[in-house]
Amino acid sequence: MHKKIKLLLSFFLLFNTFLFSKNLELEKIFKDNKVNGTIVIESLNTKKRYIYNDNRADSFLSPASTFKIPHTLIALNEGIINKDSVIIWDKKIREIDSWNQNQTLQTAFKNSCVWCYKEFTSKISVEKYKEYLKAIDYGNKKIGKDISDFWLDGSLQITTYGQMKFLKRLYENDLPFKIEDMDLVKEIMIEEQNEEYTLRSKTGWSTSLKSQSGWYIGYVETKDDVWFFATNIITKGQKDLKKRKKITLEALKIKGIIK
Repeated sequence: MHKKIKLLLSFFLLFNTFLFSKNLELEKIFKDNKVNGTIVIESLNTKKRYIYNDNRADSFLSPASTFKIPHTLIALNEGIINKDSVIIWDKKIREIDSWNQNQTLQTAFKNSCVWCYKEFTSKISVEKYKEYLKAIDYGNKKIGKDISDFWLDGSLQITTYGQMKFLKRLYENDLPFKIEDMDLVKEIMIEEQNEEYTLRSKTGWSTSLKSQSGWYIGYVETKDDVWFFATNIITKGQKDLKKRKKITLEALKIKGIIK
């Protein structure tokens, strides 16, 4: 009996040492990039999961432009836009050059065109949004006072784990939307595609709360698995934005998911 207990304790210590070393690998990436934050990576097939900073991963944060994934599905479902739609620019000059022109659904998504998605809100009621958020079980499901800004102003919030849950449901077509609409969103999410993998993703940047934060979420389809990821970092301005993707790719490489 004592030998069995010792064996179990040895296994437990070995397993925890292994997990600790894995966390140190991820921690080093954040330290090397001089930012604080969290990352969660999980395999679809094996359920293997890598986490750095579990406390932050469980904290509610504004989704910012990562909400454009479900928002696009909502707009498609409401018939506000389709694959071939052109969103007419209102001629107002905004701070991001790529916004200052007519947009398609794909460019609006890729360019994180805020005015395009704010235009969608003028055609969808608060009650409709609440129904959708409840149906997809998204974050805290709160709209706030300004319907045109709720995913940016801190009203709507979601955890890193919540982002992962939503991404899995999207991949598995387990959301209350048409299959063709989910396929379209998956198509416009493609950021990189080669013989080894397909990377689908969306960035986000929240500046409305006390602590600015940046998101990079999505999933990588490799030859033998699908890896979901959600990264959130505390940003100190635009200079940190490129670190969202950089940290994520470094983590995916160090875990042997991509080369």
